[in-house]
Amino acid sequence: MSTARIQRICVFTGSQVGSRPVYAEQARRLGRLLGEHGIGLVYGGGSVGLMGVIADAALEAGAEVIGVIPEVLMIREVTHPGLTELRVVGTMHERKALMNELSDAFIAMPGGFGTLDELFEAITWAQLGLHRKPIGLLNVAGYYDALLAFIAHAIPEEFILPEYAQLLTVASDPERLLQQVLEYQPPLIVPRWITKEQI
Repeated sequence: MSTARIQRICVFTGSQVGSRPVYAEQARRLGRLLGEHGIGLVYGGGSVGLMGVIADAALEAGAEVIGVIPEVLMIREVTHPGLTELRVVGTMHERKALMNELSDAFIAMPGGFGTLDELFEAITWAQLGLHRKPIGLLNVAGYYDALLAFIAHAIPEEFILPEYAQLLTVASDPERLLQQVLEYQPPLIVPRWITKEQI
């Protein structure tokens, strides 16, 4: 998959900056990389935390930056005033649906429950065949090591099929992850309610 096909990437990340400077450093690097590759950023619309860091860096690098935020969070997340475009929606469900519609790929950076919710919904939609877009996980400083270990544990327990785990592309630095996202080829997904013998 080339950059010509990926015009915008949706980045899920936190409204906090985290405890280590490396989180913000990598967010800035990813934002700059998007601008350097001519790729737009779609994100949660806030000016605080890693959301604000990546938006600022992408804007400084000349990228289109579209924020999508529900009305209830406009004050809490301090809406970014300098975006290319801000879309205000009614609910969190509408936010995720619109971010999906506007984006050609997804990347999750370190974050909390909201980031995990957005990431796993994107994976679930891919698992169900609702989209075939790349889903990247930026595992900054081992932040997601425990999550990746859980996914690996769930495979032999037969709650996650190996091909579903392949829907998630993982790297520890922005350059490598972005390259993997741009080169992504979706795996063959067989819905779990259909056996391979039925194909």
